[in-house]
Amino acid sequence: MEIFKKTSEMQSWSRNEKKQEKTICLVPTMGYLHKGHLSLIEQGKKESDKTVLSIFVNPTQFGENEDLDAYPADLKKDLSHAEELNVDAVFLPSKDEMYKKNFQTYVELTNLPNHLCGFSRPVHFKGVATIVAKLFNIVAPDTAVFGQKDFQQLQVIRQMTADMNFNIKIIGAPIIRENDGLAMSSRNSYLSNEQRKSGLCLSKSIKKVKEMIRNGETDAETIRKKINKFIGGVKGAKIDYAVICDPETLANVKKIEKETLFALAVKIGETRLIDNELITP
Repeated sequence: MEIFKKTSEMQSWSRNEKKQEKTICLVPTMGYLHKGHLSLIEQGKKESDKTVLSIFVNPTQFGENEDLDAYPADLKKDLSHAEELNVDAVFLPSKDEMYKKNFQTYVELTNLPNHLCGFSRPVHFKGVATIVAKLFNIVAPDTAVFGQKDFQQLQVIRQMTADMNFNIKIIGAPIIRENDGLAMSSRNSYLSNEQRKSGLCLSKSIKKVKEMIRNGETDAETIRKKINKFIGGVKGAKIDYAVICDPETLANVKKIEKETLFALAVKIGETRLIDNELITP
């Protein structure tokens, strides 16, 4: 397994692999790898000859008073995981390597960020689109794998890839959950035992929504009100959003007549958790 800290080294490696007609899959992460990340790597290995894992906590996708400085890290463990899974290369750039002096070019979408997480994290998707575009240009992958837990991020990247004519196949990998149903996330490490129990309100909400739709409920507002009431009764839980929306546009729907996305973000104490599921009536 090779480790590159310079963009020039990463680019040189990719060019050499392409000369040998090898396909490359990129798995972008911010590190502190859990089973969800590892499933992305395993998916990537099925899709290509060579797998590249990037580890970079991207400062431009964090707003003021968010957890950039506190974001968990365990690089030694991350590299151990990567080696166990036979990752071919790890791209490990510094902030200064990715955002050099006088950096001033960003990638910004006009519509998709104006939903869901975009309301409470207004700079987030501008930072996501920018760093992913940079990684695409540096690694030059044929495929890239992203988790469906960050569904809005996945849609933003799909849209950007199409709009900017990146010849890259974007793969959405399923959400990996803990045994208790909590969607795996690096931020779960912030939760106390009591908060973790409260955090189960997200996956429980998904089950409740699926049950309501299965029993014939098609009015999205009725479902939303019931979920708001349920989460409102959970200790330490504060809803950011809980909506039923169109999976492509992320715009809210009134009537559930086809496959829709139920997505929610809830703060448990100071920790913001997200979850979602595509539901067919």
